[in-house]
Amino acid sequence: MVEAATQWDLDAEVVVVGFGGAGCAAAIAAHDAGARVLVLDKESDARAGGSTRVSGAVWFDNQDPERAAVYLRSLSAGRPIPEPVVEAWADETARNTEWMRGLGIPVALAVPAPPEYPELDGSDVMRGWIGVEGRMGDGLLWAALSQAVRDRGIEVRLETPARELITADGEVRGVLATTADGTPLRVRARRGVILATGGFEGNPDMVRDHLRLTDPVVWGTPAATGDGLRMAVKAGADLWHMSNMMTLPGLRAPGFESGFYTAFPATNSFIYLGLDGRRLCNERVALAHGHARLNGSYQLFPTTPMHIVFDESARRAGPIVPGRDRLAVSWAALIEGYDWSADNSAEIDKGWIHRADTLPELAALLNVDPETLITTVARYNAACEAGHDDQFGRPARTLAPVSEPPYYAFTSAPLLAWSNGGPRRNENAQVLDPFGQVIPALYAAGNVSSTYSWCKDGGFHIADALAFGRIAGTHAATQ
Repeated sequence: MVEAATQWDLDAEVVVVGFGGAGCAAAIAAHDAGARVLVLDKESDARAGGSTRVSGAVWFDNQDPERAAVYLRSLSAGRPIPEPVVEAWADETARNTEWMRGLGIPVALAVPAPPEYPELDGSDVMRGWIGVEGRMGDGLLWAALSQAVRDRGIEVRLETPARELITADGEVRGVLATTADGTPLRVRARRGVILATGGFEGNPDMVRDHLRLTDPVVWGTPAATGDGLRMAVKAGADLWHMSNMMTLPGLRAPGFESGFYTAFPATNSFIYLGLDGRRLCNERVALAHGHARLNGSYQLFPTTPMHIVFDESARRAGPIVPGRDRLAVSWAALIEGYDWSADNSAEIDKGWIHRADTLPELAALLNVDPETLITTVARYNAACEAGHDDQFGRPARTLAPVSEPPYYAFTSAPLLAWSNGGPRRNENAQVLDPFGQVIPALYAAGNVSSTYSWCKDGGFHIADALAFGRIAGTHAATQ
């Protein structure tokens, strides 16, 4: 934390740190409420946009705030969210679609998605996901929002990372940033600073400390390194939801900043193994946004490295990583521009996926005991023949043997989509200290301080970013 001085290099009424979905929403709302706004982001134009740019970019169609509040309480699963935050979230997420249309952005139903937690009270609020042009992904949401920011003449300074908050008498007065050449830049914020810097999934130390993942692969922006969280903590912020996250089965590829989400959409001839070569779980468990129902409760999944093994029939069935034509998401696809091959052969040839003519040969490549792997596959194949998985209860309709050589495998790290924890905030998006007191003129929105304490459904993260971005921008502008 830097103490305020009289010398400032730039001056604004509201300073927004981060140019993703929450940052854009905050900047637009603050500007439209009459404030002079400055946006800072550490990335270049080609890489800015945070997780929003490479996400599914849709928000859930909340047509009933009362039921939405019920659902959010159910999803918290014994980790209660303060009621004023629940109510603000429920009311404001219901305004997302109208607000987007008010910006002149064409939006429509993208996916008529059912709830991922249908047995929970309030899940009837889930009717589908709304997206720009009625489409998912492809960077459409961030392109539309960032254009709306620029159309308003809001100043955006890219390649200008924020380093610390500048304070005086316990109040946030501005931001210490640096220019692209490393020159310090003292930015005054007369009404408030809004942190919209994203999560900490790209910070290995924070991930180990808070999420207990030792070697994850990042799915989204590599820029999510916990910058806003660190700045807020130094200014005295309390924290919430630090152990919550979303992970996926995924694959690491040499030379890429981000990993690939593996889905096996066209085949069931695959299994998940622990690093010891033994089968790990029901591979077709319903995987919601970061949680799966295992052993009678919703748990974070996956949370450990695992070997994913499949056979030649699965290789031929189609790409194990969804292509941009089907799922236009992820940093690797949208920013690094990689298109997965239709039959997985290119990635096998690159050595990203192991290939072996026999299971013992595959075991050697995975560094597992060959007899263990043979026994594991044989037991699974017997379950397929019997039509009943007595080990993990995989549904009979999804049982397909892993029996046609050659055999293939890769090790999933797992893939870390995003973290959820960060500075604790209230219903006005104001950051709180450990005693529940507001840190004056400091706000947080988006993945830097997600609302979600445990489970979250599809379209919830974007909905949260838009809603609390607007709340933060409007509140800061009126101080």
